[in-house]
Formats: sequence, structure tokens, C-alpha cells
Amino acid sequence: MTALADALEEYLAIRQGLGVHLRVTAGLLRRFITFVDRAGSEMITSDLALRWAMESGEVQPATWAWRLGMVRRFAIWRRTTDPRTEVPPAGLLPHRFGRTRPYLYTEIEIRRLLTAARALPSPRGLRGVTYATVFGLLAASGLRLSEALHLDDPDVDLATGLLTIRRTKFGKSRIVPVHPSTTDALRRYVEARDRLVPRRHTPAFFVSEHGRRLTDCNTRHTFAVVSRQIGLRAPTPGRRHGRGAPPARHAASLCRVHARGLVSRRPRCRARPARTGHVSGARPRQ
Repeated sequence: MTALADALEEYLAIRQGLGVHLRVTAGLLRRFITFVDRAGSEMITSDLALRWAMESGEVQPATWAWRLGMVRRFAIWRRTTDPRTEVPPAGLLPHRFGRTRPYLYTEIEIRRLLTAARALPSPRGLRGVTYATVFGLLAASGLRLSEALHLDDPDVDLATGLLTIRRTKFGKSRIVPVHPSTTDALRRYVEARDRLVPRRHTPAFFVSEHGRRLTDCNTRHTFAVVSRQIGLRAPTPGRRHGRGAPPARHAASLCRVHARGLVSRRPRCRARPARTGHVSGARPRQ
């Protein structure tokens, strides 16, 4: 290994020792070191960093800036032991990631989505019940899609109306209280699930008709199918937000929906609007 490669491993070990998750970053920085070695250089230069960051023409400019930022942070650290190291100037690639404006579903649209989901055909009759409950829980609680799908039976306390969300974003866990009407809906789902699929292969709360945990891609695809059925705009493959995303409404707006018995709400644990879920391209249905 070269001195620069050794320095990178030391840099990664220090940051990972501090609790930083660097799986993607580590792989990209190792590719950068290989790029520098092939260029015949023993040190980091701004020109090499810029060329490597922009070597792929198939990504957005914001990705170039992100890649350059990784190199810049490593270069700042490396310069303390190798003064020859050039640190790319801040703002050299000023592009930023832009989020698509989320779409907030109306009460009528949520009603129609859940009704269409319940009517999904399946051999055992569980598919519609499962997806209607998943989409209703997202609308009622503001959970991320991954958080709902990762729930296991012990995480859902129907007696106290508490959901335990384990090690999600930033590795944190939290307790989510839900309204009694949401608890009732979850209890009805459990009764239907255990009756229709008595033998399961997973402790997952939400399961397919084969007794396995629902997958992210199948859930997104099913939501896209339901959205098209009721006339909402279908999602563009690869987009992360929009009308094709699972519904999540601000809790205050859900009060009226709860009063009509469609979905319930929960008090927000954090003072910020609920997120929309995400949808990607089509996948075979579950």
C-alpha cells in the first residue's frame, strides 16, 4: 500500500471509531486513492480531486460536489501530516441537492387510496388488508415507510398504543404513541393476518401472503398501482417524492380525517411536519 492509502485507512479508522458510518464514503475514497495512484501522484491536488469528482457524466452536478466534499475533508486531515497536500477550495463545485416539493394528500384522496388498497385482489385476501393498514398507519403517524415495514410484533404494543421504532435514521430509536382508533385498526389487521396466514417465517408485523416481511420495493410498487387506479398521477421512476408517494399528512390536518373515522392521528414527537414516503420504479407485486 502507498503512504496515501495508509493515511486513508487511518483517517477512516479514526472517524469510524467516533461512531461515524462511512461505508459509502470509505469505498469512494479508496477509489479516489486508486485514481491518484494511476495519475502517478503521491499527494492530493485540487486538480486531481476535481477531475475525480467530475469523472462520471451520468450523475447530477450535486453528486460531483458531494464527492469533492469527501476528498476535501480527507485532504484537510491529510495536510497535517503532509504539507504538500492541496485542499480543494470550498465552493469549487457549488451545486446542492434539491428535494422535490412534497405533495400533501387531501382527506378525500387518502380515503380513496385506502379504499382502493383494501380492494386489491389476492388468493388469501390478506394483501388488501395489509397494504390498506400500512398506508393508513403512514397517514396517521407520519412514520417513514422503512420504519413501518421494519416493525416487529414486539415493537407494536396494542395494549398501551405505543410503537417502538428501533435504530432508524442516525441510529436512534424512539417511542411513537398512536391514537386508540389506530390501535383498533392495527388490532383488526393482526386478527386477519393470524387467521389468513397462521404460519409466518418472520417476526415482522406486516407480512405478505407468503408469511414474509413486506419489502420496500413491492410496497412502493403497490402504492403506485393504487394511485393510478384512483386517477392520481403515477410516480416518475427514480423520483423520491410527489403524488406517487405513500401519504403522510401533518398531524393537525388529520384531526378532521380522524373525526370521520378514516384514519387517526398521533401527537407529533418532534415539532416538524410529517414526511412523505418514497416511491421508485415498478416492481413485481407481492
